[in-house]
Parts: sequence; structure tokens; C-alpha cells
Amino acid sequence: MFLVSDLCNMLEGYMKKEHVADVYRAYLFSADAHEGQKRMSGEPYIYHPLAVARILAELKMDHKSIMAAILHDVIEDTETAKDQLAKEFDAEVADLVDGVSKLTQITFESKAEAQAENFRKLFLAMARDIRVILIKLADRVHNMRTIGIMPPEKRRRIARETLDIYVPIANRLGMNNIRVELQDLGFEALYPKRYETLEDAVKRARGNRKEIVEKMQSAIVERLQHEGIEAQVDGREKHLYSIYQKMRVKRLTFSEVFDVYAFRIIVDSVDICYRTLGTVHNLYKPLPGKFKDYIAIPKNNGYQSLHTVLFGPYGVPIEVQIRTREMHRIAETGIASHWLYKQNDENTPVSSQTKASEWLRGLLEMQKSSGTSMEFLENVKIDLFPDVVYVFSPKGTIIELPRNATPVDFAYAIHTDIGNSCVAVKINRRLTPLRTQLQTGQTVEIITAPGAKPNPSWLNFVVTGKARTHIRYYLKNLQKNEALVLGRRLLERSLSSFSLSLDRVPASRLKQTIKTYNLEDFDALLEDIGLGNRLALLVARQLAGEVKTETKKSKKRARATLPSGTGLKNMFTRYAPSWLGGDKNSPTPLAIQGTEGIIVNYARCCRPIPGDPIIGVFSPGKGIVVHMENCKNVRDSKKHPENWIDLQWESQTKGEFPVEVRVEVSNQRGVLATVAAAIAELDANIENVNVADRDGRYTDLVFVITVKDRDHLASILRHIRGIDQVSKITRTKQ
Repeated sequence: MFLVSDLCNMLEGYMKKEHVADVYRAYLFSADAHEGQKRMSGEPYIYHPLAVARILAELKMDHKSIMAAILHDVIEDTETAKDQLAKEFDAEVADLVDGVSKLTQITFESKAEAQAENFRKLFLAMARDIRVILIKLADRVHNMRTIGIMPPEKRRRIARETLDIYVPIANRLGMNNIRVELQDLGFEALYPKRYETLEDAVKRARGNRKEIVEKMQSAIVERLQHEGIEAQVDGREKHLYSIYQKMRVKRLTFSEVFDVYAFRIIVDSVDICYRTLGTVHNLYKPLPGKFKDYIAIPKNNGYQSLHTVLFGPYGVPIEVQIRTREMHRIAETGIASHWLYKQNDENTPVSSQTKASEWLRGLLEMQKSSGTSMEFLENVKIDLFPDVVYVFSPKGTIIELPRNATPVDFAYAIHTDIGNSCVAVKINRRLTPLRTQLQTGQTVEIITAPGAKPNPSWLNFVVTGKARTHIRYYLKNLQKNEALVLGRRLLERSLSSFSLSLDRVPASRLKQTIKTYNLEDFDALLEDIGLGNRLALLVARQLAGEVKTETKKSKKRARATLPSGTGLKNMFTRYAPSWLGGDKNSPTPLAIQGTEGIIVNYARCCRPIPGDPIIGVFSPGKGIVVHMENCKNVRDSKKHPENWIDLQWESQTKGEFPVEVRVEVSNQRGVLATVAAAIAELDANIENVNVADRDGRYTDLVFVITVKDRDHLASILRHIRGIDQVSKITRTKQ
């Protein structure tokens, strides 16, 4: 049993006596607060905080971290308040304890929301003081060590959370020892049968490997000594979760995974690391493409080492890691090594500390732009699972990004304003689409333009949490502004049916209508109308209802213009589009210019373009979806005529609109290029093309092209018909 006296003995090895006394005082306070409380195992609760403090003491953390570890559950599980801790100790200790504590005083709609909000609180506290997460990781390690007492379902839930959140955090902070232990403990709790089977297999195979490992280790040591290199050479064995993951992801058998021998070589300096690399490459031939230099370009958590794979004796592969003693210490303890430097009053910069600080700054940016705690947690998870690529800015700065990152991710990694205004990219000095996935070693140059805006389609390919958060944040505000403008236009149009305008509606009636709909203000009402969540006609009727009682004249006018009944059938008769049998005296169709933005969408089924007769359908949360009048999807929607709205194109439309054309061509070499060139000649962009073979003689080319209007499309069709290989061309609709 680990006692407070044991803890104090550990601390006296690296801590001042007065600091050890502060830790003991924190223990007395915590023991008193937890008096009478027991864990599920039946042992006194205070043993858990002591065990957490021991884990941090093994990392040689500072005394305030140890104090906070001993006190970490007093706010959450006892009557102790944060103010009391600040008064008894100091504000720094109180903030650390509060950062680790869950939100227990707030009621959430679901467990998922509660978990997300608690993690949001934890990450924000962590951004203020990184020690918060170190205490939380130590807490999780001890909980996982004692998880066997938990019911199976709770055990699996905690194990899954550990593997999904805490393991990636430990990895992100470079704390390899913590990461490995949490992985294996989580694996054992989540899949006990698989763990047991794999553990038995490793034990059986270990005996057969011992002789081979010793021979290879002796050969490496002998060659290094011959070259005058002093080094510590250790054989490494993959831990169980790593073996399991490799078997599962790469679909390998156990023998294929375990038939890899690994060694770690620790030397005194960076220069000797590279000399050692040359020595082992002379001893055993290196495997092409398997060398990685994490010393020149450290990993995102500050990890540094040389990695290489060699052809060993007996035809077996050998994985070798070469690093300095300092690199090894940082690789094992990561960000925690920063406090050891502080204890020794050294100013040596720690790479993992710098990397962690950069990540935390990114977390704060994400938090400010995330709408909900669930969205924030989703974006954090994205950043916690990076398979890294390294690319260069035009000035030679190395930018680290997750695997599959695109130039848009790169732009947002440099600065939010660059991301918001990027319009194009040059990769290795060649213009490339923004959705191109970046590769290590490329030079990326972002081209920006004043007034450029994020494109909603970027969300389909960006991979970093920062890029996704800022694009969503911008679009959310853009959608709100556009919805306000469209909502006002729709409401004014509906009020015109009652010979009214918003300026003539009394303020009292506006206030009453907002209250009736349980909204915050008039802007919220307009936004609801613009997004299609509320019908402008019904709002207009309510506003007009108050006006008819103002004067006899207005009363007469209101009676004359209001529908004869309140049912949807009567509303439809008067306000439905005239082509569906509506009243020809219905309000003037709403004019569409083509630049309304994301709350006016164009249906993919019929792809309307300026010049086409059009109709609008309200889609909740999206606004108006524009269809062609004869679109079968609109014809099939007569069950909900109240969601339709008459539309027309402005006389001067702007922008480009996608349209699909099918070109039947004779099956000849180069015909696709010929047709594509003809489209480009008439200033149309090709968004997509599909090729479908019909028979041996003919092929169908299906293009999605952007045009300005029907006249532009007609000229393109005429131009393509003039090509000898083209037998037929039509505009298609689904």
C-alpha cells in the first residue's frame, strides 16, 4: 500500500523541503475532506489521490501539480468549494483542481453532450495551464489500473473513452510511457479475450526470439565499439495494442507482425546519431524508403529520433531508432520534462513544450469559433489523430499538417485571414486545384484575393480542425446575414398582398408576433423566414390581423385581401403559383439574381439556369431550393403546396450556373479532348465528366458545365453539334 510517507520520500529526492511540507498539508486537507468515502474496491478514497500524485512524482512534476493531484477530487466529490481551496492554499492550486473537475452542477440533455462540455472545459483549462491535463492523465492511468472492479458495460465505456481521447492527448504531448500504458490497459478492458490471446502468443514466441535478439544486439554493439562509438543498445518489443492495431489495420497474421526485431540505440550527441546511422547501414543493408529523420524535422509532439529498417540476418527486418539521451528522456516523458528543467533552473528549450503551446493556441482559436461543445470535441478529435506530412512555404518555413491535408488546410494553418481569402494555390510552382492532397516535401504558395470568401464545398475535403471550424464559423454568419436579407424580402412581398409594408406595421404588433413565436427579436423572425423554417405568408397574416383593427379603412382593405378561409387549401388557391391553378392576382414572383448565396440553392435534379421558368421550394434550414417549373420532383410534391413560392429571374443575372449535357460521340481516339476544348472555347468551365460506353461504335460523354444563361448554353450546344464525331447532344435532367 502506497502511503503519504512514501510519497514524501520520493519528493525529497528532487524537491525543496518547504514544498514537500506544502504537499503534506494538501494531503491532510484532502484526507479530511474525503473522510468516510470509499472506492468501489472498499479501500479509503484518499488512496486514489495519493496514487495519482505518485504517478506525477515519478515524472518529477512540481509541488503545486502534486498538491493539485492530491486535491483533484475535493471540488467534485465533497462539499469543498474552489474559493475555499484558494484561501487554504493559493489561486494557482485552486485553478488546477477546478480545471480537472467535471461540471456536476449543470444538467445536460444527453450523456454525449455532458461529456463534450466536460472535455471542452478540460481543454480550455489545459490551454491556460498544461498541468491540468497532466493531472487528468495521471488520474486516468490509476483509474485504468483499477478498472477491473467496474461493471462490464461501464468498463468498456471508460476504455473506449481512454483510447479515443486520452491516448491521443498523451501522444500529442509526447508522453510515450503514459500513452503505451493507457493503450494496453484500454485494450485489455475493451477486448479482454483478444488481449489474453495475444498476450499468450507473445509469451510463447518470446522464447524462440531470445537467441536471435541477443546475436543481433551483440553484432550492433561490437560494430559500434569498433567505430569508437559509445552507445546504449536495447532490444525493444512491441506492446500488445501496437501489435493488435497492426494486425487489424494491415490484415497481418501474428507471426508477420511479431517477426520484426526492434532496437533502440542511445548516444551522447546529434552528430554521433548520424555516425551511428552510417555504421548500422554498413552492418546490415537498409530497406529503401524506410528511413525517417525526425531529428531534422521533429514530430508534432516534439519527438526526435532517426528511424531506419534494415535487412537483418536470417532474412528478418530490423527496426532501429537512434537518438540522444536528452531526446530519449523527452520521448518518454514529453511535456512533463519541461518541469524538470524548471526544477533545475535551466533555460534549455524543450521542443515538446513549444509544440504543445502551438497546439493549445490552436485549441483556443477553435473554441472561439465552434458553435457547440459537440462540434468543438469533433474538431479536437480530428487534430488528435494526425498522420503527419511536412510541406514548405515559399520562404522555406516547414509547416506540419495531418495526412490528406489540402492547400486550404495549409492556408488556415498559416493564418485565418489567408484561409478565408485564398482563391488558388501553386504546388512546386504549378497551379493546382485547392482540393489536392499535399505530400511531404512540396512547396506550397497560397494565392489570395481581396473580397474572396470561403467556399462551402471546402468542407468536403479539409481535414484539420482549425480549417473546418473557421469555414463553418464564416458560413454560419454568412448564412445568417443572407437569411435576414431574404427573410425581409419574402415578408415584404407577402405583406404587399395585404397592401401593407413593414414600415406600416405597428411596433406593438411586431412585438406581439415575436412573443407569439417565442423568438428573441425581429431579426430572429426574419432569419427563420429566410431559412425556410417559417412561412412568410403566415407571419404576414398575423401582422395584418392587427392592422385591420386600427381604422375602418384598413379593416376594409384587410377583409378584401385576406383569404376567405384559414385552411391551407384556401391559401393554396390564392397564393400557389399560377401554373398550378393559383390566383392570377397573386403577389409578384420573387426575383432571383443568382448571387443570393448559400440560402438560395439550385436543385441538382433539374439544374435550372437563367431563362428557365422556375419555382421555389422551402427547405427547412436551407432556405429556398430553386427548381424548373416542369421538374418532376416539384410535380410530385403537391402534398405540400404551402412550401412553394413563385420565382422569376432578374433581367440581369450574375454568376455561373451548373448544367448537365449528354454528348453521344463515335468511339474515336481523342474525341473527349476535342469536345472539352470546344466547351472551353466558349468560356464555359467543366466541373465534372463521366464516360459511359454504349456499344463498340458509340460512347456517351456526360458533362457538368457552368454557363451564364440559356443563350450561353444554346451557343455551346450549337458549337458542339458542329464536331464531326458528335451524333447527338442533349441537356439532361434527372
